[in-house]
Amino acid sequence: MKYGLLSYDENKRFFNVGDNIQSLAAKQFLPQVDAYVNRERLAEYEGEELQLIMNGWFTHNIHNWVPSDNIDPIFVSFHMNNTAAPFMLSEKGIAYLKKHEPIGCRDQFTADTLSAKGIEAYFSGCLTLTLDSYKVDDSERGDAIYIVDPLYSYPRPEKIFYNAKATIRNIINGTAFQLSKKKKHLEKFISKELLESAIFINQEPPANTYTEAEKFAMAEDLLHKYAKAKLVITSRIHCALPCLAMGTPVIFVNGFDSFVDSCRFDGILELFNRIDINSETGEFTTNFNLDDKISKNTVVKNLEKHHELATKLKNNVSKRIN
Repeated sequence: MKYGLLSYDENKRFFNVGDNIQSLAAKQFLPQVDAYVNRERLAEYEGEELQLIMNGWFTHNIHNWVPSDNIDPIFVSFHMNNTAAPFMLSEKGIAYLKKHEPIGCRDQFTADTLSAKGIEAYFSGCLTLTLDSYKVDDSERGDAIYIVDPLYSYPRPEKIFYNAKATIRNIINGTAFQLSKKKKHLEKFISKELLESAIFINQEPPANTYTEAEKFAMAEDLLHKYAKAKLVITSRIHCALPCLAMGTPVIFVNGFDSFVDSCRFDGILELFNRIDINSETGEFTTNFNLDDKISKNTVVKNLEKHHELATKLKNNVSKRIN
């Protein structure tokens, strides 16, 4: 049997290293990687028959669904976004998923959406919860505190001023005048000292800059950094979930308004120490004890609710791999 690993299209400006982190989670279970198969072009695959773990967001290319018959899919941690679901759940799409049920879903929203169409589905959680293979001994944990893409859905310069047309549009609609909002909201719950001393990481680097090998190396490097961190503060689930797996204290900052974003968190948010923010006012609540602002001396313990999901994922995937 041959084994495939998902690769990803880049958009015109950025790519998401979190996708590569998801593929690294899948790679752990494979005897070898014989081919990289692009998530957006699964229907076009014409190579030898191979097994492919189908974890992650599906799909940006709704016109290229369903996957090729040469792909033997392992459906775990599958997310069907609400924008794609009406197209993916055509008669043909439903028949395909029923052929490969039960479908392990990354979030409860996907599980409920598939179940409503008569497809056997269950909430599996995300495969990145199995990345404890990157865990280090606590003696190797340093003092580094990482702030990773906090409130990245808020307006930011690289997405407002990337060309003249976008700049004009964002000035007219007022988005360009909201650039200070993220800083103001972060200052409400993170101390000034920590904002100045923490290491900021961007998991969405420029597109068309790195080779496939370099992107996977970048994902590996981030996992090694997070594994040794004292604390990670992030709005990226593919930073926060690996941190749970590796035993790194993590706080998830939830400031998402759009259902496109929130639907993919259904069932996942309960796993984190979390700060929930009103994106209009910046007012926030926490589900853990925070006496003042997060500082260099803040100590949090992960909720440890993920272990059952991680164990089931490991067992289910291992059983399916030929």
